[in-house]
Amino acid sequence: MLKPDLQALPQIRDRMTFLYLERCQINRQDSAITVIDEEGIVLIPAAAISVLLLGPGTTVTHRAMELIGDAGVCIIWVGEHGVRYYASGRPLTHKAGLLMRQAALASNQKQHLEVVRKMYQLRFPGEDISHLTLPQLRGREGARVRSAYRRAAEEWGIDWNGRVYDPENFAEGDAVNQALSAGHACLYGLAHAVIVAMGCSAGLGFVHIGHENSFVYDIADLYKAETTIPIAFEIAAQQPDDLPAMTRRRVRDTFVQQHILERMVRDIKWLLSDSEGNSPPEEDTVLLWNNQREALRNGVSYGKKPGERV
Repeated sequence: MLKPDLQALPQIRDRMTFLYLERCQINRQDSAITVIDEEGIVLIPAAAISVLLLGPGTTVTHRAMELIGDAGVCIIWVGEHGVRYYASGRPLTHKAGLLMRQAALASNQKQHLEVVRKMYQLRFPGEDISHLTLPQLRGREGARVRSAYRRAAEEWGIDWNGRVYDPENFAEGDAVNQALSAGHACLYGLAHAVIVAMGCSAGLGFVHIGHENSFVYDIADLYKAETTIPIAFEIAAQQPDDLPAMTRRRVRDTFVQQHILERMVRDIKWLLSDSEGNSPPEEDTVLLWNNQREALRNGVSYGKKPGERV
């Protein structure tokens, strides 16, 4: 099978979105991916997939990876149902429009602040927060999170003394803090996988800055109050034998039920859109940067004289 031209591949909108596989062997047959497990074999057209998430127990052959790469499929190695991010291949998109927009917004102080405001707006839907300063927004967010902790503690009858944990010593924390750490790790993993699949940078954050996963923390924080925080208190109250494992499974199921992955994709596009809600344009060509006016076409010899042959 020859590598197809980019124009010959189905457009992203015509493909399936995120396909998750676990406990199987992945190979290829002609232009199809073969998925083999104890129940049999399934053939999946490689060009019909956008993102392939490989969960626990998957093995993939070199020939399958060759096909996946040629078909423009983004492949990501994750934990069970995407609750860990381990590594990834190429991003979902061939173009850098979203990444360039993210970089432009992060490097311009005024536009950076606008994205931060949009992030806080997602936390307070239906409220007008345009008049609040950044310190006031941080204060509102702190109060919102403390309220989420307090409500969950009251609902499950748990004494709550605050978020206290040592990242280097998981076992030292109390049951709630252990469950919060386990749940948040799942949320970070899913956010990281989505960010990479969309071709964005995990390190170019807006509320968080300076860390290789700053944007991961930005996106994950949008969903903690409705997912990982209430789940952590619920699991801690049940006192299971394996608290981390039960927390991960409960968080995994909640992500599926609440369509968190789809919401992350939609929210990231909105956060990086312009003032009219338009996503960055996706050009089909490579351009040359020009510091004085619009970008120039690639593949043109700009040094030759009129009529001169190259």
